[in-house]
Amino acid sequence: MTRNRGFDQHRFAGGDRRVLGRAISAVENDRPEAKAVLAAVYGRTGKAHVVGVTGPPGAGKSTLVNALIGEHRRAGLSVAVVAVDPSSPYGGGAILGDRIRMSDHALDDEVFVRSVASRGQLGGLSSATARVVDVLDGFGFNSVIVETVGAGQAEISIMHLAQTVIFVAAPGFGDETQAVKAGVLEIADIFVLNKADHPMAKKADRSLHEALPASSGGGWRQPIISTVAIDNTGVSELFAKVREHWAQLDPSECARAATVRAQQQLAAAVAELASAYVSEEPDFESLAKQVLSGQLSLKSAAEEAFHVIASRTRPVE
Repeated sequence: MTRNRGFDQHRFAGGDRRVLGRAISAVENDRPEAKAVLAAVYGRTGKAHVVGVTGPPGAGKSTLVNALIGEHRRAGLSVAVVAVDPSSPYGGGAILGDRIRMSDHALDDEVFVRSVASRGQLGGLSSATARVVDVLDGFGFNSVIVETVGAGQAEISIMHLAQTVIFVAAPGFGDETQAVKAGVLEIADIFVLNKADHPMAKKADRSLHEALPASSGGGWRQPIISTVAIDNTGVSELFAKVREHWAQLDPSECARAATVRAQQQLAAAVAELASAYVSEEPDFESLAKQVLSGQLSLKSAAEEAFHVIASRTRPVE
């Protein structure tokens, strides 16, 4: 069948951008047709290079991503961007618009930019983000860039989604020190010192170099690239390093990482379903009251809720 619950699989496979947009909306908002979308997509994933761009607010991540789009296009590569924005506290939608930050490429059919709400997730990435990335991968984009909100544990969570992680810092804000404190050294593949024309850029560069461990002689050594994204200075060098990192990735390691990502996505999906069930079931209000009164510990209440959900949920046939 080409149509299933409003999703046209043939048009999606044929590169119809309108169908792509509807497919993303379906998986992001968990609409009824989302299952059909994901069923069609998962046989087509695993080909795109997923690049994570993270770092503190004010480092110039969006400007850098915009410049990286241009480098991809000059290399003849199609590219999609998932910009993870802070959620509205009321509607849960993304506050920042898709086209505001990267409108330079709005007329290019080989570029797609979409904002996805973080929906209050501490890691800065909602469970829907991974599904959106899968849809874009399955659509056939060569690269998918995921820009995080740069808050909380986003730097850690992006590691589980992207094959190449770029951490963007800027001089004058103590960001290079934050990189060390946040443990980003362990998860970033490439460091970028953006706004390298700043008076404190040399000091920041020195701090980053001192923080990085000495080369052990084998494997990937994390480079530090200085850029001024607003005028493209250093961006071509950064793009070359991104492609170099992609080329040296071990296929077996990528396969194992993909399995881990799938397990984490499954766990997140289960947790999301359980959370929705608890929120909608009036019977769980009494459990909440027992926790507040001290009659039950939170863990005991959670275990009881789990057993109730399990007893009321029929297995999928």
